[in-house]
Amino acid sequence: MSKPTQTLAWRNLLRESEGFKTPDFRLEDLFAGDNNRFDRFSISTDHLLLDYSKNYLTEQSFKLLIDLANECKLPTSIAAMFSGDKINYSENRAALHVALRDPDSDLSEVGETLDKISGLVEALHDGNFKGHGGTQITDVVNIGIGGSNLGPVLLCEAFADFVNEIPHVHFVSNIDPSHLRSTLSSLNPASTLFIIASKSFTTIETQQNAEMARLWLLNHLPDERALSAHFIAITENVQAAQEFGISTDNLFPIWDWVGGRYSLWSAVGLPIAIAIGMKNFRELLAGAHSMDQHFQRTALHENMPVIMGLLTVLYTGFFNSHSTAIVPYSQRLKLLPTYLQQLHMESLGKSVDVTGGPVSTNTGEIIWGTAGTDAQHSYFQLLHQGTRFIPIDFIAVAKPMFNKEQEQHQYLLANCFGQSLSLMRGHTDSEAPHKNVPGNKPCNTLVLEELSPYNLGSLIALYEHKVFVQSAIWNINPFDQWGVEFGKNVAQEVFDSLSKNPVTIDFDASTNGLIRFIKKWNN
Repeated sequence: MSKPTQTLAWRNLLRESEGFKTPDFRLEDLFAGDNNRFDRFSISTDHLLLDYSKNYLTEQSFKLLIDLANECKLPTSIAAMFSGDKINYSENRAALHVALRDPDSDLSEVGETLDKISGLVEALHDGNFKGHGGTQITDVVNIGIGGSNLGPVLLCEAFADFVNEIPHVHFVSNIDPSHLRSTLSSLNPASTLFIIASKSFTTIETQQNAEMARLWLLNHLPDERALSAHFIAITENVQAAQEFGISTDNLFPIWDWVGGRYSLWSAVGLPIAIAIGMKNFRELLAGAHSMDQHFQRTALHENMPVIMGLLTVLYTGFFNSHSTAIVPYSQRLKLLPTYLQQLHMESLGKSVDVTGGPVSTNTGEIIWGTAGTDAQHSYFQLLHQGTRFIPIDFIAVAKPMFNKEQEQHQYLLANCFGQSLSLMRGHTDSEAPHKNVPGNKPCNTLVLEELSPYNLGSLIALYEHKVFVQSAIWNINPFDQWGVEFGKNVAQEVFDSLSKNPVTIDFDASTNGLIRFIKKWNN
């Protein structure tokens, strides 16, 4: 069946969902007299708990969601991905990011690249990787954008409490020259190593920053041979990297079957390995692989990514939900919503299905959020009393980073669990209607036993597979991003007009006017 709305399960869910929209429905009533609801609607696996009991679910609606997954042939789609089929149909490619964390992968290049990463990390940590002139490398600057930046910067921030002090890893992504300039202001060129992470080696933001870094280095070390000691490239475009001046020994591969937003498991994760060590990087891969096995081998009704994906399908399709808030109650995971924003919205922001026809239901919800408890003093007022229907993913860590912080950490957890409870329960004040809180707000709560590379790897892979589940139900391709490519091409046309006089292309009146004013104010 090409469209989910044509399935029997969809029609049944449409009728079933009406029961949750009646004035007398209360989400908390689903718990009344049901002491086993948490046990039936929660899953724990490998140091990770998913509580999805505070959702619009009964045994019947849950069964219908599983029926929908089967009618849309979700098991077949899962098998196709793990078998290496070319499921990225628009680019005629497989999507084999799961092979990057499989210790038994048949792809020999994966193991070879891990060994090469390990050798470089060891040399940097031991001080044996020298800059031009023999100076020890003390700082590494990763230049990339999108998936070549978001994953590594998330992981390095998450484990900042035990990263290696030398070399120190920095990240530059924005084409705004102030980003790179401010990063370089305190660095010594003789002891700085640059990583250029760009699959195509033509991404304009990365290319411009790389050129700026190249000039900075050569201004201080005026010898072209310095480039081979201070630049590393992670790319598929070997020729362009070599023309830039990067030696063959300093080239790391990324393959066409690895999408940017799934690339942190590849050589793009090099700055992660430098920051937290190779042992921890391998633990990150192992945690992701454990979730891969769970997703591949577990029955649909007990499968974490399947259930989370189906809940989003439920809310977007039957409750007109347009966004999901992701709120990690961990300051170290403050960048997780931003990372997941790209993963979801670049993958699922599609209005055409795999047949080339229009989609038949909402796809690709907006992902947003920040770290709790700051979030409670920002947008939680809207979540509690606003008119929008916004499901929420709460993410918590059971154990504090340090034992001496136990009591304060319990306050953190109390806020997390208390918010999910109050959003469900609500509050009625007959004398002061402005104090009424409607409640009935659904949420998931994910709890990691502790914040470790293994557990975070598992959590990220969980969300990757959740995205895949949604794409399979909606019958869209989650592995391309033609909208992004279109925007890049138009930006290049505008640049040509900004940088040349007269204007080379006649745009609309707004764009022409903006270009005219920029030229006026820069003359």
